[in-house]
Amino acid sequence: MAEKIPFITREKAEEIAAVIPTPFHIYTEEGIRKTARALKEAFAWNRGFREYFAVKATPNPYILNILKEEGCGVDCSSVTELVLSRACGFAGKEVMFSSNETEPGEFAMANEMGGIINLDDITLIDTLEQACGIPDTVCCRFNPGGEFVLGNAIMDHPKDAKYGMTRPQLFEAYRILRDKGAKHFGIHAFLASNTLSNAYYPHLAEILFTLAVDLLKETGIRIDFINLSGGVGVAYRPDEPENDIGEIGRGVQAAYESILVPAGLGHAAILTELGRYMLASNGALVTKAIHEKHTYKEYIGVDACACNLMRPAMYGAYHHITVLGREQAACDHMYDVVGSLCENNDKFAIDRMLPEIRRGDYLYIHDTGAHGFSMGYNYNGKLRSAEVLLHPDGTWQMIRRAETMADYFATFDFSDFHFE
Repeated sequence: MAEKIPFITREKAEEIAAVIPTPFHIYTEEGIRKTARALKEAFAWNRGFREYFAVKATPNPYILNILKEEGCGVDCSSVTELVLSRACGFAGKEVMFSSNETEPGEFAMANEMGGIINLDDITLIDTLEQACGIPDTVCCRFNPGGEFVLGNAIMDHPKDAKYGMTRPQLFEAYRILRDKGAKHFGIHAFLASNTLSNAYYPHLAEILFTLAVDLLKETGIRIDFINLSGGVGVAYRPDEPENDIGEIGRGVQAAYESILVPAGLGHAAILTELGRYMLASNGALVTKAIHEKHTYKEYIGVDACACNLMRPAMYGAYHHITVLGREQAACDHMYDVVGSLCENNDKFAIDRMLPEIRRGDYLYIHDTGAHGFSMGYNYNGKLRSAEVLLHPDGTWQMIRRAETMADYFATFDFSDFHFE
């Protein structure tokens, strides 16, 4: 079995925990930059390429600033994400706004920032026009229907997904937008989540590139950019194969040169929105073992819970666990690793073979850098954790403080209740 190696040691965890109590999410700046550069290199053949990091994956300004320095844009899906991105200096075509069931005010703000608006449904053209007029540049989201077999454990098949337009709707949307004054057009699609196949992006590219050629033939509309969205996954399990972003880039290039270039669309920029690929493996949740329980099973209770990492409870998702300081010890004890929520699905691991765990041990839960902290919530009155950034020189800084009870009760500030 392949090995997953933490990017911090027990000593570093103890150093941080002396100042910032567990649990906390921690990210590696070095890993983030390395991943961003590998992606950029893989698509360097396309002159207009840009990664639009999905803010929803890790909505932290310190992380966004690193990605901005690496040449990334942002993909936003709410006003709050737009405000966060604007605070980090993102503007104009560095911003992609992809939402669904969209309110007029959301379109207005995205347009005010000069961002690229990605329409999820043909009926939203009227909403957009009433909110801010039709921009010069606009994108439409495609849903081909049917089933898609390259990795949909998290997301439904296209025929069951709420996102995007049918082919007839899409072509009609482009005609309407052109007639209303739009001049530059893009195509967007998201067909699968967390794929572990180098074939996913090239296959999706073939679908969208062919669609762009058909659109040109039927309507005369030329697509200027094609957004492959997210979906390139990470190997959460040690025995899973990791995606090769270089091979993925070459596969997309081959489709580009065989489909778009002969059709006279060799100018089209390729865009991506790889939140999970960019951040998941570059973040971890560090938690401390605080309790042992010996009943029908062996339980290790930790000071984190599903409010800190929802994915195992929500999806049954696997996250690898390392007991810091015992990386080389035999995994000869079977545990359920659990949090303290009043929910029986509050389990980070079930029947997991691990080294012997003692109270006070630090558990490093891998691959939480995307959709980890961001999916946190406050059930049972639990408070969300701090976030920490590890710098390449080994120093670290807090990039989000932990919530306090004052934060939890702040939304009652209109009332006569007093919480102490």
